[in-house]
Amino acid sequence: MVTAQLRSAVTGLAREAGRATMTYYDGATDAGVREKDDRSPVTLADEVAHDILVEGLRRLDPATPVVSEEAEAANFESRRGWQRFWLVDPLDGTKEFIKRRAEFTVNVALIDNGEPVLGVVLAPALDLLYWAVKGEGAWREEKAGPAERIYSSPAAPGTPLTVVESLSHPSAELEEYLQTIPVGRRVKAGSSLKFCWVAEGRADIYPRLGPTMEWDVAAGDCVYRQSGRDGERPSPLTYNKPDLRNTSFVIGL
Repeated sequence: MVTAQLRSAVTGLAREAGRATMTYYDGATDAGVREKDDRSPVTLADEVAHDILVEGLRRLDPATPVVSEEAEAANFESRRGWQRFWLVDPLDGTKEFIKRRAEFTVNVALIDNGEPVLGVVLAPALDLLYWAVKGEGAWREEKAGPAERIYSSPAAPGTPLTVVESLSHPSAELEEYLQTIPVGRRVKAGSSLKFCWVAEGRADIYPRLGPTMEWDVAAGDCVYRQSGRDGERPSPLTYNKPDLRNTSFVIGL
């Protein structure tokens, strides 16, 4: 379904996009921060990474459509018949990026029949890459080191949980939810790294009790799903919905 050659080419594209974002992160070039129509921030780094990823994916896989945060998506009437499509968030964690926090990511996922079958999450400022392929596990590459398999398991019932939560999106709903579970520790992370922290056992659960878009979650969701020791971890997330919007979810249960 996903060849080693395709996976390697996509991780290479993500690294190329990541290098481009670092030009703006390091201050060598003005990031050109502005607001989109929905009041969320966007930078030139988002747009340059978008161009690299979308053009690269179209060269690699011209028959498969691409949906990116930084372009208008095809309407649902066009998308409803898609079995496979690429789902891209060129720079997740733009608020962290603007504040010069290192926890922003480049994200690419391949959706097949409603589930992510390839996911690539790169944190360029940390030189940290996560990737997963359906049926082949989840992997982590740090700096120049080799790929290492990562695993996660559900916590035993009643065990105090390590909860990973958003740096930039606190909510009253989250506080109410945390009153219903045994919380041992709370840690904060930016972008799709929260999925990866659960996938490598650094956290037990990731609750997100507010709206997200499919491109925010797909690559990290794939890494999480493929991190199980005895088969896939279950995920509540679905893909190619009419408006591409997710409601609240909890990963790691």
